Amino acid sequence: MSSRPIIGIPTQTLHAIEGISTALPASWVMSQRYFQVASAAGGVPWMIPLLHDDLATLRAIYERLDGLMIPGGVDMNPATFGEGVRPECGRIDPARDVVELQLTRWAVEDHKPILGLCRGLQVINVALGGTLYQDLGSQKPGTVKHDCFPSETYQRDFLAHEVALADGSRLRAAFELPHVAVNSMHHQGIKDLAPSLVASAIAPDGLVEGIESGNGHFLVGVQWHPEVFESTDPHTRQLFRDFIAAAAQSKTR
Repeated sequence: MSSRPIIGIPTQTLHAIEGISTALPASWVMSQRYFQVASAAGGVPWMIPLLHDDLATLRAIYERLDGLMIPGGVDMNPATFGEGVRPECGRIDPARDVVELQLTRWAVEDHKPILGLCRGLQVINVALGGTLYQDLGSQKPGTVKHDCFPSETYQRDFLAHEVALADGSRLRAAFELPHVAVNSMHHQGIKDLAPSLVASAIAPDGLVEGIESGNGHFLVGVQWHPEVFESTDPHTRQLFRDFIAAAAQSKTR
């Protein structure tokens, strides 16, 4: 059991819900599904608190990790990529931005495996110098519908569109197909791709929906939510297994 790699999964701030949580103490939460898929693939998931103002403790946590999984969630603060907030930008979590960007930069420096899911792809891109559309609908006219949110009656497993997977990419190797249908629950997206990243999945409207490192480091981000399909789709399951296998190698090193 001790040989299983430790996978860090950051949390998010629990925002007040009218009439329910306004009186609760400040809390950090995250969907159970991310921890379940990390465990099912052979990792030991570790919930990371948002200690944005205690980098010494955050670093101590980081040093015990063998891999980093960055989950989905609220919008990134446009200040992280040098922009003011547009009216269309949604709810943000500044503490989470600080923690995830710092963890990502440390992991890139040390070549620890990283897997970014939905928002996680955006975090990786911004951490390495890329930028985002704050709102695809208003800033990139003509896009396919990407904001198929459960709050708008869409199911989380609704397949919104296909993406084309690049030859030779880790995504293509895992899915073994040139195109795959994906779910889509986001309204931000990559505008300028970070210089050190390569695009490995492209939506029909040209939006980059998969990213990887160009130097062999296991650094993969996808703009969809594959954790929804891990239990039913063997190719999606393989993506998580590849990530955990890379983390196990990192642990050995």
